[in-house]
Amino acid sequence: MPTLTEDLRFRGVIHQVTDEAIFERLDKGSVTAYIGFDPTSRSLHVGNLLQLVTLRRLQLAGNRPLVVAGGGTGVVGDPGGRLDERQLLGDAELASNIAAVREQLTRYLDFSEAAGERAALLLDNATWLRHLPLLEFLRDVGKHFTVNQMIAKESVRSRLERPDVGISFTEFSYMLLQAYDFLRLHVDHGCDLQLGGSDQWGNITMGVEYVRKITGDLTYGVTTPLLTKADGTKLGKSTLTDEKVWLDRSLTSPFELYQFFLNIEDEMVGAMLRLLTFLEHDEILELERQTTEAPEARLAQRKLAFGLVAFVHSETDAAESVATSEALFNESIASLDLSTLEAVTADAPSTTVGKESLVGGLRVVELLSMTGVCASLGEARRAISQGGIYVNNRRVASDDATIGVQDLLHDRYLLLRRGKRHPHVVVAR
Repeated sequence: MPTLTEDLRFRGVIHQVTDEAIFERLDKGSVTAYIGFDPTSRSLHVGNLLQLVTLRRLQLAGNRPLVVAGGGTGVVGDPGGRLDERQLLGDAELASNIAAVREQLTRYLDFSEAAGERAALLLDNATWLRHLPLLEFLRDVGKHFTVNQMIAKESVRSRLERPDVGISFTEFSYMLLQAYDFLRLHVDHGCDLQLGGSDQWGNITMGVEYVRKITGDLTYGVTTPLLTKADGTKLGKSTLTDEKVWLDRSLTSPFELYQFFLNIEDEMVGAMLRLLTFLEHDEILELERQTTEAPEARLAQRKLAFGLVAFVHSETDAAESVATSEALFNESIASLDLSTLEAVTADAPSTTVGKESLVGGLRVVELLSMTGVCASLGEARRAISQGGIYVNNRRVASDDATIGVQDLLHDRYLLLRRGKRHPHVVVAR
């Protein structure tokens, strides 16, 4: 059985560390570690998953996770990973977002009394930051850092190199507030470790330095790699919609989350299995081998998608997502509700056809030609005779077959399919 550190290294979780000594302590358990999430939305998204999963790994190994909802720093906005200034949120919106994120976090970490000393704790840094007098802050925090240090940090330097954007004093002060957070967590809760993505390295090292200057104590920082797609862009947005993929089911359904990870590129799926799942090492290595030898089976993607929907929502949701995904290729597609049907077919090519002509005796061979599913009527006839054409996943037996109103799903959609994996949606207007 690998130690926690051996497991983290196998998975590629460790990107940067201020002092390797922290790993021996983590392996023994009882370290209090924290990660902060600024409540800029009412839901966390898939880009936050690595931090959530990492905290869960630490807790399972006997350590205590603290989660800080940034009700204070969220007012200021973190410049890290940003090319422009964040929109500042009002108090009411921040409070609403924090309440929603609180509920989500309790699904991923054990906050119960039964967890004992490793029970997770959720804190809001507004508790101490909103009552910190300005002059006291400048005297007790600001004097410990030079502007030279602050502008050398990547999160600030990248913005200063773009004079058209720059950085406001508000966001410039963010790293000082985060450093003060670490001090308060260390003094009040015995927190010795701060975790974050690699874009937080500058903020984390400043916090470690600040705690040392004030208390003389040694604390630690560890960053994880940023989750990215094969093209280097941050994981978190749908390729099709350029919208974030949320962990709140009302914003991104379990099925949509399943589809998102089912479509992860072969080049990235191994890393995602290592970073985001709790699968054993041998199983991950076997899935990586299968991806290399038989990528068309997408076994690794299926395992990844199922596991993450189960983690974020439930195993029931994961099983239902699998069944819904498979409905794209069997007759149960007719039983799907409208929103699920549209989600299932969202990635398929489509053609819009006038409803009257579609259900007025139009032959399937003609529709195949009109939509480009087959290049010609002759090709359509041959495909039907070979048993390779389906309407709503029912095989078309004759080239005399026609489309009727009974074939429309929700009185609007019809699914053509050629072969096993080539669906085409016809939309009646």
